[in-house]
Amino acid sequence: MSAFLDARTLPRETILSPDLAIIGGGPAGISLALAMADSGQNVLLLEAGALAFEAGAQKLYQGSESGVAYTALDGGRLRFLGGSTNHWGGWCRPLDKIDFDSRDGVPHSGWPFARSEIEPYFARAQSLVEAGPWIYDGADHSVSDSGSLLRLGPGGVYTSWFQFSKTQGGILPTHFGERYQNDLKRAPHITPLLNANVTGIKLSGDASHVDHLDIVTLSGNRLTVKPRYTVLAAGAIENARLLLASNDVMAAGVGNGNDVVGRFFADHPIPRNVATLVLFDGRVAPFYSNFLTLPNGAVLRAVLSPREEFLRAHGVAGSLSTVENEIKLDPLAIAAVETTAGALGVDASGAKAFSLGCGMELAPDPERRVTLGQERDALGLPQPNLHMTITDDDFSHFRQTLAELGRQLLAAKSGMIHLSYSQRHDWLAAMDWGNHHLGTTRMSADPRQGVVDAASKVHGVANLYVAGGSVFPTYGSSNPTLNLVALTLRLADRLKKVMA
Repeated sequence: MSAFLDARTLPRETILSPDLAIIGGGPAGISLALAMADSGQNVLLLEAGALAFEAGAQKLYQGSESGVAYTALDGGRLRFLGGSTNHWGGWCRPLDKIDFDSRDGVPHSGWPFARSEIEPYFARAQSLVEAGPWIYDGADHSVSDSGSLLRLGPGGVYTSWFQFSKTQGGILPTHFGERYQNDLKRAPHITPLLNANVTGIKLSGDASHVDHLDIVTLSGNRLTVKPRYTVLAAGAIENARLLLASNDVMAAGVGNGNDVVGRFFADHPIPRNVATLVLFDGRVAPFYSNFLTLPNGAVLRAVLSPREEFLRAHGVAGSLSTVENEIKLDPLAIAAVETTAGALGVDASGAKAFSLGCGMELAPDPERRVTLGQERDALGLPQPNLHMTITDDDFSHFRQTLAELGRQLLAAKSGMIHLSYSQRHDWLAAMDWGNHHLGTTRMSADPRQGVVDAASKVHGVANLYVAGGSVFPTYGSSNPTLNLVALTLRLADRLKKVMA
């Protein structure tokens, strides 16, 4: 079993010439490397960090922000092998079919292909994230011994399901760097190179293809990589920053002839305590507020989701609402519950109340973007600036979904909800974020609307591809990791054909 290489210890000005260079050792980069292991191609996996956290490397993620308050840029990602899976929550759920469609009321929405394109890769992606047997929205009958689904009248909201990544024999989600380190070492055609910061994607003089990559270490060593093909898999902010900063041949940056690189950044807003759910009989199955482990090893949690027909009819974005902590009602709220229950002719003497949390889908916004800031990092690269936006429509769309949930509870005579926020400042005061960086190198068949094509290749650059959440043109409300791994496995199959 071979050790990882360290860019700090290689002879200065070393030139490496792999068939494929993968920039980034997070879930996309590692999944791609492993998927290419049997291709016969020599793969160089370039990880900017080490095997464990180092403060100096982490500082390279620093940047500036404007617009809506957001997580510090060096707080949302970890710069060592495994990337974001070193601190992810393990929530897994496939994107819905409608997430790939262009939708009325959601400008710039839609992928250049249907979900059926990545469905063949879901099983392998599920295995890599170690989320157990594939159940998801087929879980209703599997949980009957643990409680009943919330009673809802007919309508636009239903109970759907997440599954949870769990390392074999453990309780934590799978950290790709730890879990697949030995697999990377064993693969004869994969060379992982640590502490290898790519500071430039250098194009040929005619800008038709990548000629080489500049590598710099924090210790000052400099290397050159001359790959046949390159895949950029460094995360949505870093992907955009590197493309924009590589501007020696294309003044606007690689792949940025139409000023799309860095635009359409997205994350999932997670405002807290968005509503109070009251159940008249006080009973809520434990799988709504906690994870449930089935005998087959699947770990599930129920959420409340809008149906496809509701999304289409009302032009709203996706969302996933979670039942959280039990809360005590004040006397006025108790009176409202008793009055409502009396009007419905039901007994509310055992009523209990719970807070609701959520994950929201943002509508694509070209002004929510990553640009290059004025400050430079320790390697000389311009630091990124993130301009964050969230519109009043993003909030009002989710309120429509919550209102529909309340209507269905009343129709079923099972409960009611009270919406917590109506004003923008209230929503923002309760805001948290999923740290799901998406969208900055979005996919589109039209070069005017996207950075990469339907095969994840950068428009106009013959041997440069992008992997990960940055290619998502619309985002859904599901956590992205399972989906970006499936999309990356699809890319691996494409590369095996074009590189053969």
